[in-house]
Amino acid sequence: MYATQALTHLVPLAADELDKNKVTPGVLGFIVFAALAVGVWALMKSMNRHMGRVNFEEEPGPAEPASEPVAASAKRK
Repeated sequence: MYATQALTHLVPLAADELDKNKVTPGVLGFIVFAALAVGVWALMKSMNRHMGRVNFEEEPGPAEPASEPVAASAKRK
C-alpha cells in the first residue's frame, strides 16, 4: 500500500475527530519556535562577542587653532 493511499484512508477518520475550535500549533509549531529562539540566542551571543572587541575610545582630532570663546564674541555685537 502506498503512503498516499494510507493517508486518504486516514483523512476521513481525522476529519471526524478534528474540532475546528480547538486547533493548536502542535509539535511543528513548537519546533519552529524553538529553532527561532535558538537562532536569536546565537545572534545575541555573537553580537555581544563582537561588541566586546569594539574600541570606543575616540582618537583626538587634528589640533585646531584656539578661537575666542563664543560668549566673548556675542558681547561685541
